[in-house]
Amino acid sequence: MTMTPKTDDGATLWAERTGTGDPVVLCHGGPGLWDTLEDVAALLADRTAVYRWDQRGCGRSERRGPYSVAGSVADLDAVRRHFGLESVTLLGHSWGARLALHYALAHPERVTRLVYVSGTGIGPDSAWHPEFASNLRSAIGEDLPRWEGLRSRERLTEAEEREMCVLQWAADFPGPDRERARALAERMATPWFGVNSECRTEIVAETRTMSEHQLHVACGGLRVPVVIVDGAQDLRPRGAVDSLEQALPDVGRVTLAGAGHMPWAEDPAGFVSAVAPQRGRRGRGREERPGGACGRG
Repeated sequence: MTMTPKTDDGATLWAERTGTGDPVVLCHGGPGLWDTLEDVAALLADRTAVYRWDQRGCGRSERRGPYSVAGSVADLDAVRRHFGLESVTLLGHSWGARLALHYALAHPERVTRLVYVSGTGIGPDSAWHPEFASNLRSAIGEDLPRWEGLRSRERLTEAEEREMCVLQWAADFPGPDRERARALAERMATPWFGVNSECRTEIVAETRTMSEHQLHVACGGLRVPVVIVDGAQDLRPRGAVDSLEQALPDVGRVTLAGAGHMPWAEDPAGFVSAVAPQRGRRGRGREERPGGACGRG
């Protein structure tokens, strides 16, 4: 079921519901991109009602600002209200994990559980980005000259921008099968909605000015159960998330061996097992799970 929620200031968003059961709202990565979590929705739809949406100015949502973290939180709440949901599980991926965290801090009474997938923590970008940049260049491999050439241009055509993104996204799928990685990246880019650079620039700039100390204190008061899900082969160093894990009072962490930034792609069974509610289990805990089709799930 596809719907068009309205934000508080009248912007139109794209949203879709699949499955039945307790509600799970997905928050896609970016910022400036669109929902690429269709496979996650398919994995969960036999046990939950899954809600996907394109963030403001992105994908199928109205291309209209302004863009901010608080505005993104308000837009997410507009999606919740549109579907008449009293409280939800939030599953955020990458930047969407940060958005889901900010929503939980602002509206803890509306969040039953937070699933923080492949995020980069609450510390400064300088703590992890140089290592990520080095890892990315290595993972792009023989396509690096082409990627760098596209990236250095002031203006890209839509086709060039898409090609640049596909080359970069393919690096996020680990393993020797680079044809598979390229196919998965092509799938993420199809259909192509174009990157909203204004949205990305403004939100990234805002997050870089946020106080790590204040976020740490706020997270320490969050009384929402959280599970952090990492792919051990993510190009973004997973140590960047440690301070967030240490700040949260009710948190578990699962690392999927052999998985990358989109861990459901390499280990779908392990991913579902990690994000599914763990009955009778609360509080801190770390777990490493073997990746691949034979992973625990």
